[in-house]
Amino acid sequence: MAALEHLIDALRRLPGVGQKSAQRMAYHLLQHDRAGAQQLAAGLTAALAAVQTCSQCQGFAEAPICSVCSDASRDASLLAVVETPADQAVLERSGSYRGYYFVLGGRVSPIDGRGPREIGAEALLARAANSRVREVILATSFTAEGEATAYVLGEALKARGLSVTRLARGVPVGSELEFVDLGTLAHALADRR
Repeated sequence: MAALEHLIDALRRLPGVGQKSAQRMAYHLLQHDRAGAQQLAAGLTAALAAVQTCSQCQGFAEAPICSVCSDASRDASLLAVVETPADQAVLERSGSYRGYYFVLGGRVSPIDGRGPREIGAEALLARAANSRVREVILATSFTAEGEATAYVLGEALKARGLSVTRLARGVPVGSELEFVDLGTLAHALADRR
């Protein structure tokens, strides 16, 4: 059954999906949810045809310039730097940020051979050089690679006279201290206000 194996291999491309999970998904779609499988296929086909990269922020768009970059009511003095379009979407859903974005092509990872050039640092520096940008918010993840990315980009942006800030880290809302990891708790104490 070459078609079934092809489907399983395609599903394995998704992050966090191994052989067994891909097999379960494929069997479920084919046995119990053929309409869902058709919807998934149509959605992927439509997205591949319509979704492109915004020429200004590098995020996802269905036009040369995305709806965020074309919104003149946003605060042009703020530029948030995120790793992925998914990170941009999360910040947008929070409703607490009204500036513009720049989406990197990942994060610095010397082990994987990705330096500032591979993640679009030059395009970021060009975008941040816009005289209206006053503050660049580094909203990269708090992994070792995310921290390295924030450091490298922060130094380059500061050298150009820009104000650079980093997302705060700390105890999640609604959590109990007993269940917070020690690293998060240490940073929350150090960065208290």
